[in-house]
Amino acid sequence: MARIPFIGRLRISEYGLLIFGSILLVLESFIRIVTHLMPDAIVDWFYQRSRQFWHKVTGQRFTAELPKAQRDQRALVERVRAAVDFEDLCMIWGYVPEEHVVQTKDGYLLTVHRLPSRKGERKRRPGTTTGKPVVYLHHGLLMNSEVWVCITAEERCLPFVLAEHGYDVWLGNNRGNKYSRKTAHMGNVHQDSFWDYSIDEFCLFDIPDSIHYILRTAKVDKLSYIGFSQGSAQAFAALSVHPDLNEVVDIFVALAPAMAPPGLSSPIVDALMKASPSLMYLFFGRRAILSSATFWQSILYPPIFVKVIDIGLRALFNWRGRNITNSQKIAAYAHLYSFTSVKSVVHWFQIMRNQKFQMYDEDFEGPSMALSRRAFSRPARFPTRNIVTPIVLLYGMSDSLVDIEVMLGELPENAMAIGIPEHEHVDMLWAEDVHELVIPQVLEALKQAHAPQGAVEDVETVQTNEVLGANGAVDSVHA
Repeated sequence: MARIPFIGRLRISEYGLLIFGSILLVLESFIRIVTHLMPDAIVDWFYQRSRQFWHKVTGQRFTAELPKAQRDQRALVERVRAAVDFEDLCMIWGYVPEEHVVQTKDGYLLTVHRLPSRKGERKRRPGTTTGKPVVYLHHGLLMNSEVWVCITAEERCLPFVLAEHGYDVWLGNNRGNKYSRKTAHMGNVHQDSFWDYSIDEFCLFDIPDSIHYILRTAKVDKLSYIGFSQGSAQAFAALSVHPDLNEVVDIFVALAPAMAPPGLSSPIVDALMKASPSLMYLFFGRRAILSSATFWQSILYPPIFVKVIDIGLRALFNWRGRNITNSQKIAAYAHLYSFTSVKSVVHWFQIMRNQKFQMYDEDFEGPSMALSRRAFSRPARFPTRNIVTPIVLLYGMSDSLVDIEVMLGELPENAMAIGIPEHEHVDMLWAEDVHELVIPQVLEALKQAHAPQGAVEDVETVQTNEVLGANGAVDSVHA
C-alpha cells in the first residue's frame, strides 16, 4: 500500500479538491456499476436521449436531412468511429494488415500489427520478408495502435502513406492495452501483479523485444522508429539503456516528443499530483486507469463525448484542438483511450515533479522525505545523452508538454528539432494539415536515413532547431 503523508503538504483548497475528486470517483463508479447491470435497451435509451438533446441544442440536422455529399462524409466518419479494431480501420481504406504476437522476456504477450504492402499490391505469405525498409511506429500514453489509422482522409494517415512509399510498416502495442492483455505465465488483468509496471518495463522489455521480433521476422538488420508522445519517451529510454538497439535503429523520429513535461495547465491538479504522485493510487487503485472511458462513450452521443474530451484536454493541458476538424475528432476520439497501469501514470508525475527523465522511484515519499534520503539514494536517470541513433524531433510549438530547449539539452548534440507554429500535441497525428506539415518531414527524415552514408553524415554534423513557417517553409538555426 502506498504511503501518502498529507499533514503539512496540502493547502485547504487542495484538501477540498481531493475530497471533491474522491466523491466524483465514487459517484462515477456507482453509476458505472448500475449501468453495467442495466439491459442494453436502457443504455441505448440514454444514448438516444443524448442524441436528441444535442440536435435540439445545436440545431444541427439529422443525417437523413443532409445533402448526399455530407451524408457520405458522415457515413465515412461513422465507419471509422464504429470500427471495432485495427483490421477494421485498415480495411475501410483497402489495406490488409497482419497481426503478430511478441512474447517479452518477462512474459507479457504483445500484439504487433503490420502493413507489408501497398494498397492492391500482391500479398505475400504472412510473416515473411518483403525486401522493403522497415518502419516501426509506437503509440502514446493511454493509447494503442489504432490511433495511427483512425483517420478520415487517407492522405493524412502516416502508416498508409509510408506503405505507399514502399515501406514495410509495423505498429506496436504496450502491455496492458486493448491488444496486449495476456501473459504467458503471470497473473491476469484482474490481478494487481499484471498491472505492476511503469515506463521502466516499457523500455526494458516491450520496445526492445518488439524491435528484435520485427527484425527477425522481416529478416532485416535495421529499422526506423517513429514514436508519438510516450512512444517517443519509451524510445529515448530504451535507446539510452540498450546500446545494442542503437546499432539496429537507423533513425528515431519523435512526434510530439515527451521526456520531462513541465506539468499540467490546471494549477491545482498540477500542484496536487506533484506534491504526492502516489495520490493516483488513492484515486484509482493499483490496476488499470481510466477504465470508465468506454462507459461514458457508450451512453453519450459522439459529438457530446467529443465536447467532454475537449473540455478535459483544455483543463489539463490547455489544448484547444483547433487544427483538428470536428469530424476527425468524432471518428478518432472513439479510439483514443486504451488501458494502462496506474503505476505508469504515477511514474510520469514523478518525472514532472523532479523535472528529470528518471526511472520509477519505488521509495518515493514526496518532498518531506526526499530531502532526508537524498544523500543515500537517488532514482537512476535515463542516460539519454548516450544515444547514438540520429534523432529528429517534430513538435507543435503550442504544445504545453514540450519544452524543446530542455529536451535538446538532454540529447546528443546532433539531435534535430522541427517546430510547427500554432500546433499542439495531438495535432501531430490528426491535424487537418498533417499531410502538409508533418508527414513530409517524416518522409524526408527516413529518406536521409536510407541515403548513402555521406549524405547522412552531412545531416548529422550539426544540431538544428528548425521552425516550420505557416506556409510550410523551414527556417534553420544551427548551433
